Amino acid sequence: MRITVIEHEAEAGLGYLAGWLGLACEVVRPYLGEEVPGRAADGLIVLGGAAAAWEDERSPWQPATRDLLRRAVDDGTPTLAVCLGAQLLTMACGGTVERGAHGVEVGLREVAALPAAASDRLLSGVGRAVAIQYHQDAITRLPDGAVPLMTGDPYPNQAYRLGAAAWAVQFHPEATPEIFASWTADPPLEAGEKLNAEVEAAESALVSTWRPVAQAFADVVRTTART
Repeated sequence: MRITVIEHEAEAGLGYLAGWLGLACEVVRPYLGEEVPGRAADGLIVLGGAAAAWEDERSPWQPATRDLLRRAVDDGTPTLAVCLGAQLLTMACGGTVERGAHGVEVGLREVAALPAAASDRLLSGVGRAVAIQYHQDAITRLPDGAVPLMTGDPYPNQAYRLGAAAWAVQFHPEATPEIFASWTADPPLEAGEKLNAEVEAAESALVSTWRPVAQAFADVVRTTART
């Protein structure tokens, strides 16, 4: 079984997910000229990146990525869309993404489960938790039929499920402290050292929260591929 991964930039890779999923990942790097496939393998992960979800002139592979995400939802292919990936999924399926009215959300932030998360295959065990954030755009309207799963402040749309097996998360469950530190260094953030220290101190909490979510996604891929 294989998961197709769309990586938008070298600094925003699979991180923790590479070791947590337990499944082969075929990483597509369109920023190096690799072609976005028309369909995913047994599962699909679309990672984050610095571009806005509508900046196709900056990242000319984004239309193909949105098409891939839309097709995955239609086909019931297990999909995990992270940060920019979540925003691309939102736009692909009729929702709205805009520049965040509250500015950049960055660092260790709390997210909280909504009632529907209690029966969700990925997020049922999370409740209230900390997550790594780094985004300046926000999902302001979910696609029709989306089920809100997690919320936060100041940006409420932190996770949702769409269709049979597609999940969008605004935060970064994949980001290690080292990955996060590379983001705060380029461009350098004034509070970068403080933010990095907070993330590093929370590493055990991040792993204990988000590793089961990644493993649950891998279980969905395995189960779907067998049916």
